[in-house]
Amino acid sequence: MKKVSFCGISGSGMSSLAQILNLSGYDVRGSDRDFDLGRNLSNKETLQKTGIKIFPQDGSAITDDLDFVCASTAVEDTIPDIKAAKEKNISVKTRPELLAETFHQYKYSVAVGGTSGKTTTTAMIGYILDKAEKKPCVINGGLLLDYEANTGIPNIIFNKGDICVVEADESNGSIDLYNPYISVVNNISADHKSLEELLQLFQNFANRTKHAVIINDDYDLCRKISHKKIISFSLKNPQADFYAANIKPLPHGTQYDLGGKTFTLNLIGAFNVANALAAFAVCNEFGITPYKAAEILQNFHGTKRRLEIIGTRRNITVIDDFAHNPDKIKASVSALRQYPGRLIIMFQPHGFGPMRSLGKEIMQEFVAGMAADDILVMPEIFFVGGTVSKDISSLDLINYAKTLGKENCFYFPDKTTAADFMIQEAKNGDRIVIMGARDNSLTDLCHNILEHL
Repeated sequence: MKKVSFCGISGSGMSSLAQILNLSGYDVRGSDRDFDLGRNLSNKETLQKTGIKIFPQDGSAITDDLDFVCASTAVEDTIPDIKAAKEKNISVKTRPELLAETFHQYKYSVAVGGTSGKTTTTAMIGYILDKAEKKPCVINGGLLLDYEANTGIPNIIFNKGDICVVEADESNGSIDLYNPYISVVNNISADHKSLEELLQLFQNFANRTKHAVIINDDYDLCRKISHKKIISFSLKNPQADFYAANIKPLPHGTQYDLGGKTFTLNLIGAFNVANALAAFAVCNEFGITPYKAAEILQNFHGTKRRLEIIGTRRNITVIDDFAHNPDKIKASVSALRQYPGRLIIMFQPHGFGPMRSLGKEIMQEFVAGMAADDILVMPEIFFVGGTVSKDISSLDLINYAKTLGKENCFYFPDKTTAADFMIQEAKNGDRIVIMGARDNSLTDLCHNILEHL
């Protein structure tokens, strides 16, 4: 039995891999500084219930009999576990390296790429394949609402079959490690890299794809991708291989037509119909007809923090959302505006670098998408440490939004003060939306807001 220790095991990417290896027969252990600081203890307890052993992050997990250590990309070489592994000459693999290694062990590998929608599309593909009894292994970055009753953290679907489905992340370059059977490019829009860099990245991704590349025909850059077998999906072009029409918002979801038949999703927003089309295109390659896939997907409930309704009190609804780049923010605000009620949105930026490059474009999307009486609130930029230039502030972005004509926008030094303001401002029929990435406490903030309404 192989033995492995995960350094930074609580993160969504690390915990999913740790659980997959544990279920595959590995002896798995791990550590996380969050656990040592008393944070994310529910993850610690859940992982222990699966049989994974948790150690303090003091080097004690690193014993001579380990086959290798897997380290999160957020972990520094100075961490005791990593120092101990190097002193003992134990191999240290990064999370992307181990994921790629695991991925390539499967006969049919599906990698879902794109600057938006990867998590939901991966979840949709996995759900359809699982319910159609194709026995997929799915390694996801988000928590799957339909699998919360399973033992463990619900960011995986585990079956002993020959299909593996993963997210392919372009932001950290790990997409370059995958040689998939089928690849998906959901969209190409500004995020962590320039559009020119992204197009080359995704073309290289397509070049390494063995069977078929599935692209979103509604994006100009996606249409530039070449491959021997391109399969397209679209909400605009009826000539695409997979096309949905007559998209209508429902009280708790979305209705659409596919090939003359009407189906529903339990998710709001036209962009989720596009995600569904990508999933149908993948599943069709495994013998599941689009009609059958759409029928199965009617029971899919999505992933956490993707326009997830936390609850309603005093007729005020609290919503948790992962949107953090211009394209995601545009999609989320557009979907929310299809329903009645004023929006009170708190957006917490997740890094000084991203805000220097994308901050103004993000503000432009908020200003363009929000109604005059909607309120935008921003706490200071989320910072987890390190040596980074703090030469931009959320206050700069709020002031920029005001120059664009958005008067109802406010800066606060921290998210707690921002939440207090939103609670005071909220009235009957409003929707409070918490947006942002990387900060795991944002969901807790949603629950606190709901409790104090």
